[in-house]
Amino acid sequence: MNQKILFCAAAGVFLAARLHATDKMNSGASISAPPVARELRGAWIATVANIDWPSKPGLPVAQQKAELISLLDQAAQLHLNAIFFQVRPVADALYASPLEPWSEYLTGVQGKMPSPFYDPLALAVAEAHKRGLQLHAWFNPFRAGHPEAKSPPALNHAVRTHPELIRHYGKQIWFDPGEPESQSRALAAVLDVVKRYDVDGVVFDDYFYPYPEKNWSGKVMDFPDDASWKKKSISSTIEITRDDWRRDNINQFIQKVSSSVHAAKPWVQFGISPFGIWRPGVPAGIDAKALDAYGKLYADAPLWLRNGWVDYLAPQLYWPIAPREHSFTTLFQWWRQQNPKSRHVFAALNDAESGKKFSSDEIGRQIDAVRTQSSNSGEVHYHLRSLLENSCLAKTVAAKYAQPALVPATPWLDSATQPSPPKLYQTESRTGWRFQWENSSPGTVKTHGWLLQFSTNHGWTTEILPEGEVAHTFYNENPEAVSLRAVDRLGNLSEPARWTAGKNSPPESAHGAAKLK
Repeated sequence: MNQKILFCAAAGVFLAARLHATDKMNSGASISAPPVARELRGAWIATVANIDWPSKPGLPVAQQKAELISLLDQAAQLHLNAIFFQVRPVADALYASPLEPWSEYLTGVQGKMPSPFYDPLALAVAEAHKRGLQLHAWFNPFRAGHPEAKSPPALNHAVRTHPELIRHYGKQIWFDPGEPESQSRALAAVLDVVKRYDVDGVVFDDYFYPYPEKNWSGKVMDFPDDASWKKKSISSTIEITRDDWRRDNINQFIQKVSSSVHAAKPWVQFGISPFGIWRPGVPAGIDAKALDAYGKLYADAPLWLRNGWVDYLAPQLYWPIAPREHSFTTLFQWWRQQNPKSRHVFAALNDAESGKKFSSDEIGRQIDAVRTQSSNSGEVHYHLRSLLENSCLAKTVAAKYAQPALVPATPWLDSATQPSPPKLYQTESRTGWRFQWENSSPGTVKTHGWLLQFSTNHGWTTEILPEGEVAHTFYNENPEAVSLRAVDRLGNLSEPARWTAGKNSPPESAHGAAKLK
């Protein structure tokens, strides 16, 4: 595994280990620090089939930990601010689950725990937060097996313990979403993680009902849910088509997850990354023969967005900008228009095709396109290793993310309770001016990080620091002004604590309700 981010030979780009940027346009010692950007910069860490982590199953625990920490280090160096970490690929667990077996992608054998023991999700959460990264737990709710599995199902896997819920569809092994117990098991796994781990979000991808498969004669097979459909027909007097019933199964499940997650921890975000085209020919000009996510995957993602059941959607816009029938920009604009409740709409990008099906500058152009359409949006890169190991792509993303950005705030979850302004202390020593700070009201609103901004003769510099970093020393130049704000896990900002050179008074904390910017 390459432990470092490589760059194109001509790039000469250096990535600092902390989130750092200088606004040279705003020189001078004005106490009003410049506004900071709001943009999600996420990346998927896929564990299924060992796509991202671990690099292969059965590695020694020390190497697994080192690989994961290296990925998070490099994500922070690229100025990302969120990680989407796959924890339940096939009704298994990359964490210590009381409900489901250990994943084979970790140890090589499903059901076998790591030895010496450690909890990968607990490690991922802690190490992500140390680096100022959000950690969203990524679940596949209904996939029960993988066609390329190398080990047999564990004795406590649902394939063995609840075969009545399992459907075999082509090469796929699936829970039947029409069985209430299938939904209950998936929801229980989600809530177990939400309640026991300090995750910032829960995210599903595009797998609800399986993608269509063909039989030996080339005909698309129907999903084998006769048993659950028959039970529905017997128990209900309401007439409904089978397709609408399948969609309703997923709609009800999404509602349950949303309400249950927010009831357990109101600050945990719930998001979904659906297939990037909702229906063939929608919007006008899009491929009329595209996969019908509404009609084949039974995923009515625009409905979930319109009803506010999700805090964000990240549609998988895995096509270039130029071809009209799959235009990235056209599709992104359409998804943003399906959003009367003003939830977040991010763009999931197909980094894996950069330099292959995509030109080497495509991802950079897509980042620019997202910014053109929205100033409070962002991207999720699929997948992290494809970003890190493509030197030219890493260079491009580093340039686009040269300045730090806060995650977009989620005022519908909580905007009434702002963090308290921090306490800021300044001392002068032989090594230089040193500033330290602390939470002025510990135990109230949890501080997730700090927005540090300071002015020197080079202009204003902005740094977004993790919660545990509580000091800054100026070694080679003296600051003219310093502004420090606490940031909570939802992106809300406190009022600033301020310091200005030449004033004899101690650093100033401005009190009052902060406005989201």
